Order: sequence, then structure tokens, then C-alpha cells
Amino acid sequence: MTERPRRSVLYMPGSNPRALEKARTLKADALILDLEDAVAPDAKDTARANVLATLAQGGYGGRELLVRTNGLATPWGEADLIAAARSGADGVLLPKVESARMVNEALAILSAHGAPERLAVWCMMETPRGILAAAEIGAASPRLAGLVMGTSDLAKDLHCAHTRDRLPLIASLNKVVLVARAHGLAAIDGVHLDLADDEGFAFACRQGRELGFDGKTLIHPKTIDEANRAFAPSADEIAQAQTIIAAFAQAQAKGQGVVVVEGKLVESLHVENAKRLVALAQAIDALA
Repeated sequence: MTERPRRSVLYMPGSNPRALEKARTLKADALILDLEDAVAPDAKDTARANVLATLAQGGYGGRELLVRTNGLATPWGEADLIAAARSGADGVLLPKVESARMVNEALAILSAHGAPERLAVWCMMETPRGILAAAEIGAASPRLAGLVMGTSDLAKDLHCAHTRDRLPLIASLNKVVLVARAHGLAAIDGVHLDLADDEGFAFACRQGRELGFDGKTLIHPKTIDEANRAFAPSADEIAQAQTIIAAFAQAQAKGQGVVVVEGKLVESLHVENAKRLVALAQAIDALA
């Protein structure tokens, strides 16, 4: 998978033109232009028109732009997919995905309405059925680019507590990361709902990175900077990665398959991860 920064993925309500305009100046790596949860039923058509106009206007630089559609079982889902097909977005985010069939139904509509091959499909993982079918969903199509946790909906359906340590959700979080890595997909953590809890948000970001997520979905611009810091390689990590790469290259030149760096054994697997971190850091610099 090509390293692309997805540290901060901000939901933007499609029904709010001012928010869509402001998003052009925000430092989020990616934006989800939302037609689903953030939009009232009587504003769905207006939101769709707003998002199409926004994408046509452009001006978002290198940010990744996803359109979250309504589900095909709703009155708006098919129209959303038809509109998104040639909207110029980077991807379409499908809500409440529970099977490969749901992915392929959406892809059939997109293809029938001229969606270019570069238009990726992303899946919200936010129901018990979806988590149980994660492996099937992850293998549904080569067009699939990422999985996004919907922890609020999932906690509701599980009847579990949404605690700070998120222990009731750990099994689901781990499974989604496993599937994403097995299929070369991005994995994005769920939102943190308490905007007054800065310490709790920072903890959730650290935990998400430790679990293996690439970034976090956000509901407010004020959380962008912390997410960007938490999910980016630190200066020390980059320096260490560069040291590992250089030391291993020197060892290989001498016909050696392993090398000791600062007292630790380094093999090719460590070099692979070091190169990933350096590539991510370079991609972050390019985005800025």
C-alpha cells in the first residue's frame, strides 16, 4: 500500500456550505463530505448538491476527499452513489457495511454511472454484523481502499460502555486492523465524542496508533493538530529509521543478513518498517 497521510480524517456536514468552504483551509489529511449522519432527512438533496458543487470548485490541495453516502436501503443512497460516481472525489465511504455483497452492489451502481477506476470505495465498520464479516468485506474488491471504524454506532449496538480505555471495543478494533493489514487497506479509528476532554482525546489517539490505525476520524477542527501529531512518526522515530536503513544497507554490502544497531538486532523486517515510516514522513512533508 502506498503511504498516504491519513492521520486526521475530518467529517464535514454536506448541508453546511460554510463548513465545506472552511475545510479548504484546515490541516486535516482527509475530509469526509458527509451526506449521512450529519445531515437531516429534509436536507439530503441540498447536501448532495452542495457537495457536488464543492468538489467541482476544488481548492482542497492534496487532501483526500471522501463522500459518505446514505445506505442503499434508504431513499437517498442510490442517488448519492450516482452523484458521487463522477464527482471528482477520491473515494466513496459506504455506511454500515455488513457484507461483500453490499460493497459490490455499490460498485455496480458507480460503474454503471461512469465512475473512473481511480474512485476508491471505503467501508464503515460500525455494526456487529459488519465486524463479524470484516474478513469478507476486506476481500470484496480491488477497488476497496480502507476501513473506517464507527465506534459510536457499534457501542450502541453492542450495548457496551464507551469507556476511556475502550476495552469493550478492543476485539472489534483489533479485528478491523487485522483485516486492513491482510488486504493492504487503510484503517481509520473512530471518533472521540467529548470535545471538552482534551486529555481523553490524546489518550485515544495514542491508543489508536498503538493498535495499528493509520489515523482517526474527527468531528471538530480543533482536534486536527493533536491527531496529526499522534499519528505521525516523531523526529526520533524518523532518525532511528534512517539509522536502521543505512546500517542494514552497509551490512548487506558485506554479505551480512543482520546487523546490530544500538544493541538491538536488526533484520529485514525491521528495515521494511523503517522504510514505511520514512515514506510516511516524506508524504506528510509533501502534503504540508
